[in-house]
Amino acid sequence: MTKATATPTSAAAPAPAMPASVNSLSQPLLARLLGRLAEWKLASYSGPQGITIVDAGVAVPGSVAAGIAITEICMGGLGQATLRQGNDADGWPTLVEVHSAQPVLACLASQYAGWSLAASKEEAGGKKFFALGSGPARALAGKEALFDELGYQDQAEAGCLVLEVDRAPPDVAVQKILRDCKLRPEQLTVILTPTSSQAGTTQVVGRVLEVALHKAHVLGFPLASVVAGSGSAPLPAPAPDGIEAMGRTNDAILYGGRVHLTVDADDAAARELAQSLPSANSPDYGRPFAAVFKEYDYDFYQIDPALFAPAEVWVSSLGSGNTWHAGKTDMALLREQWLREA
Repeated sequence: MTKATATPTSAAAPAPAMPASVNSLSQPLLARLLGRLAEWKLASYSGPQGITIVDAGVAVPGSVAAGIAITEICMGGLGQATLRQGNDADGWPTLVEVHSAQPVLACLASQYAGWSLAASKEEAGGKKFFALGSGPARALAGKEALFDELGYQDQAEAGCLVLEVDRAPPDVAVQKILRDCKLRPEQLTVILTPTSSQAGTTQVVGRVLEVALHKAHVLGFPLASVVAGSGSAPLPAPAPDGIEAMGRTNDAILYGGRVHLTVDADDAAARELAQSLPSANSPDYGRPFAAVFKEYDYDFYQIDPALFAPAEVWVSSLGSGNTWHAGKTDMALLREQWLREA
């Protein structure tokens, strides 16, 4: 009997991986949210054109747990968000932590609030409407120049958009969303998260990693080189006043945010990114955000863009194995604004 021998064959090249669909990945998370409305103090109803509206803090209390779930929806199913109990070194009792193995898609193609939606008071039925849409449905519309730079557009058959507003979008805005996303009303869900609510405050603080990615983009760092990221920021109690609430959530990141990025880049690039990222590089650093916002006549676009960044960063180079550190948190500033001793 002769021994059979196998004839070697050339291995086929692996097919290129298809980009993840942030809308498809977020649908199970949305279904989970809709299944826990009572537990998380939310409400759901049929909105303009028959879309699904989830109220996370307008006519219902909402909750921190809902804010954590909404953070993960905002990240297009490509990120994890959790609460962590702070210790003495943290200087605050509760922190939001986020992680992503695909931070560019999670944060910039999905979570970033970059889609401008507006309606005049005539179009909106008596009160002007403005919101910056965030979440995975942005990638269906692809209306921002950022998507051309990322080379990414989703084509899922259902979408979810998050709006930091205290009322449902008017009919004209909903029509635009449906048209641009190429969705039917039953395929669209809009989540309302006013910043003065528990869910709203939580999901904004949960943008700490996204803020770092956006700052890296502004600095011109090649986004394809960012391979992983994590971040944390202290979670304040929501303020009833909208401007103060916005100030608190921004301060949480600018003075309490800590981010670790892993990049496929050499030491020089990693070190330069670490040095350039922290919020302390801005001349507007050092004052509560609400005061800065007021100084610039409540115009975001007048504020130095360098301010919008985490307080402390670590950047690890895959090429060398070295990690570069810059910046520091200022919990004293936050505690002065948020804390009242009993």
